[in-house]
Amino acid sequence: MKRNKLNIALALVLCCSLTFSSCIGSFGLTHKTLDWNKSIGSKWVNEVVFFCFMIIPVYEITALADVLVINSIEFWKGTNPVYGSKFVEGENSKYVINSHEKGYTITDENTNETVELVYDNTDDSWSAVVNGESHKFLTFVDDNNVNVYDQFGNATTVELSESGVLAYKDAVKALMPVAMK
Repeated sequence: MKRNKLNIALALVLCCSLTFSSCIGSFGLTHKTLDWNKSIGSKWVNEVVFFCFMIIPVYEITALADVLVINSIEFWKGTNPVYGSKFVEGENSKYVINSHEKGYTITDENTNETVELVYDNTDDSWSAVVNGESHKFLTFVDDNNVNVYDQFGNATTVELSESGVLAYKDAVKALMPVAMK
């Protein structure tokens, strides 16, 4: 009888925690596991690892951990602990870099100013969001070229090679005021 009441109580707590949080979440742990699998080799190796992870049951455990714990933490704290933070020492400040589903948020610890770098897969581009304003700064044209945008929105095509990047760097330096070089 006691055991039955304990099972019912646990089931109710579990249902309430899932119901009251109303958070689907980003399933960060599951996505990181899938991304790792995609990065290890050819499509045949990925398929074998996928089936092994289904049998072992790696994917089931990561999904369960996401549903029961990690997505709830993400809902209440606003950040997913799987994505984590990195700290970078700059010349004049320390920066906290948080990765998230769409990109990165960089926070200056001294001034508490933030810049968000957001990837948009609809047009294969990166934008910087500062004070709520989004500024596209790079779009992938193909495997060998990107469009880089200036402050006026004008695009310059840059070849993704050492010589292409150096040529673009030299062009930008030529436009900068002498005091900033």
